[in-house]
Amino acid sequence: MGDVLAGFHAAWEFESDSVLIRYERGIRTPKLFQSLGERRVPLAALEGVTLTAGKRGTVVLKAEPRPGADPLLEAAAGQLKDGSDPYRLVVPAERATLAEYYADELRPLLTASGPAERFLVAAPEGPRQFKAYDGKASFDGRAVHFRWSWTGASTAKWKAGDQSFAVADLAGVEWRSPELFEGHLRLLRRDHAGAPPAVPADQDPTTVVFGLGYGPVHESLPFAASVLEAVAALRARGATAAPAPAGRRDPADIAERIRHLGELHQAGLVTDEEFAAKKAELLAEL
Repeated sequence: MGDVLAGFHAAWEFESDSVLIRYERGIRTPKLFQSLGERRVPLAALEGVTLTAGKRGTVVLKAEPRPGADPLLEAAAGQLKDGSDPYRLVVPAERATLAEYYADELRPLLTASGPAERFLVAAPEGPRQFKAYDGKASFDGRAVHFRWSWTGASTAKWKAGDQSFAVADLAGVEWRSPELFEGHLRLLRRDHAGAPPAVPADQDPTTVVFGLGYGPVHESLPFAASVLEAVAALRARGATAAPAPAGRRDPADIAERIRHLGELHQAGLVTDEEFAAKKAELLAEL
């Protein structure tokens, strides 16, 4: 079709085999939209489109993705609010006729339905990182890294040390929105697939915990989607990824971690043996 329908915070360009969604950048635009920038959604990823009345003189054009077609929605698992739904276009009421025209034109082209066998919509590009309450998470396309914060991480996570997880060792992710109670990002390991979490999120080295201002949706959800897409792509290829190489650590960072470890030791939260072993481990990273 090649035509464009502009709404609040986004514009949809209708093409013969896809819908290109361009999100605006601005103070009023949801931060998740700004983070996404633009997304090309193949028509094969959609199974329906609706047009309904909105609030305050608007109408809402909403595309309905097939289950399993978009890693972003798979990671979100139904936790996104309407205002942050990337498939929802709010249009002024005076453009309702135009929106209805595009909806009618689009419907006959949506011939696929039911769960998709693979992701059809690309996840946000990496590398990605964000700051959680108890650490910093980063993803370079090959492995996820958790670097614990000495002010927020639990003793259990400090004892376990910073973590790196190769994509090949992961089965998926569990994202719990920071806007909900006990928000977190948990990595689901292949060797623990199907097993319920053994420990709470704040004690689990495979999990970073969110908090007020930590792990916001527009940073942590695209991160989770990128990891999920990488896991699925590797599984589809039947390949294994080499472990991420361990780089040399900042001596100042090592010194700060040893200092904090000493505080835990003096407080009786770390035994003599644990202190000696962890100190040796940190020094070996220099």
